[in-house]
Amino acid sequence: MTFLQVALQIATIILAIILVILILLQVRGEGLGNLIGGDAGTGGRTRRGLERTVFQITIGLAATFLVICIFSAIATRSV
Repeated sequence: MTFLQVALQIATIILAIILVILILLQVRGEGLGNLIGGDAGTGGRTRRGLERTVFQITIGLAATFLVICIFSAIATRSV
């Protein structure tokens, strides 16, 4: 394994752990009813403040995670 492959694997693991934590922080206040489609009246509320910032960071990290996974697959295949 090259240094690039190891670095990409470490970055993938770290990003995956951070993504799991951020997603769990967002779901914490929702309750089971909203997860399965219940209480449709509150489904369209807007995010504000810290909740919006965490949501935007989650989107950015998910996109970064996808790109790193693609690069990792390409690096593994070329060796």
